[in-house]
Amino acid sequence: MVVKELDDPGTFLEAVVPLLLEDEARHNLILGIAGTLHDYRSTYSEYRLWLVEDGDRIAGAALQTPPFNLVVALPGASAAPVLADALHAEGVGLPGVTGAVPEVDTFSRAWEDRTGFRRRQRMAQRIYRLTKLRRAERVRGRSRPATGLDRSLLLAWISAFGEESAAEGTPGRETERVVDQRLSGGVGGFTIWEDGAPVSVAGWGGTTPNGVRIGPVYTPPEHDAAGMAAP
Repeated sequence: MVVKELDDPGTFLEAVVPLLLEDEARHNLILGIAGTLHDYRSTYSEYRLWLVEDGDRIAGAALQTPPFNLVVALPGASAAPVLADALHAEGVGLPGVTGAVPEVDTFSRAWEDRTGFRRRQRMAQRIYRLTKLRRAERVRGRSRPATGLDRSLLLAWISAFGEESAAEGTPGRETERVVDQRLSGGVGGFTIWEDGAPVSVAGWGGTTPNGVRIGPVYTPPEHDAAGMAAP
């Protein structure tokens, strides 16, 4: 196996999409980021893309948009140590790694062996795939797309979501970046549920070939009984 670094998101996607579409939901994060890099390259000031090749077959992929974590898709366990070897040899610094279990653990162990660093888990999440949409009945209110006039509300609610959902919180500058990008109409968006006044919000982004990632979804505690019912 060999690791190849690419500089073009389109070439990267062309190579990895067949592998990643074998389980699109599992690989939605790396697909979404790569797609954003391809369609809206200015979203990230810096990025790096790697392929793990096994002959004429793609065995794994990884990308990083510093200062964020390395994101890995390594369905074959043997690809993880090969990738770790290559990144360590290049002197790549990693603040962390994000990926599906068990391959993210396999890579983390390989990285520990090569660097002497010791890992700690910062967050564990699940991916839920929507297979059937059931519209809620007899729910008060309506949905509408968020606009620039909602920016202050979105900043407050997305910050609160970060504080409630992540042990280390979400940096204010990152919240602003996400909100402003999605309000610009290029990379995702937000839908607000109103019942006389805004009571809930659902965001979307990270478009994949056949879907989109939903999140964050947030209802302030005072509106728990009147949250998002349907898009």
